[in-house]
Amino acid sequence: MASLPRGWILGSTVIAVLIALTPRAIVRIIETGDLYLLTGQFFEDILARLSGPGRLRFIIQPTVAIILGARGGMKDASAGLPPFLWALVFHKEHRGNLLRSTITSVRNLVAIAILLDLISQFLIFNEIRPGAALVVGPVLIGAPYALSRALSNRIWRWRIQRRPTAQVR
Repeated sequence: MASLPRGWILGSTVIAVLIALTPRAIVRIIETGDLYLLTGQFFEDILARLSGPGRLRFIIQPTVAIILGARGGMKDASAGLPPFLWALVFHKEHRGNLLRSTITSVRNLVAIAILLDLISQFLIFNEIRPGAALVVGPVLIGAPYALSRALSNRIWRWRIQRRPTAQVR
């Protein structure tokens, strides 16, 4: 029997957990009228996550995202591609390939971030808000990844341009 790739299992687990939690979240929204996302309570809860169980993930996950972004930025520069964010916005011809490489690089990290946010919500607040996990987890990974990929591309291109070329005799 063939085994399933770990990334597929991880992604499927996160999707299943989110689907299982969604009905309760919808009922809570209907009962209270509170969407929670981007409210004052949402931002207070983010601060509570920084000091609660799982707070180390606010260091580890962005660090891993920065490393993956730097690696992607160096590959982009070596391939002669423009910096990541610039290419996403202004270079339609590169957008598809950049998005595919981004998803390949960070999909497992984002899935783990969402799962860890769900767990930390339960441990800290004794309730789970799947919408918040879908925002906090990817932002925790996406922003450092994108900035790192763009900056490392610029730095790597600058280094490549400064290398002395071999002199012909």
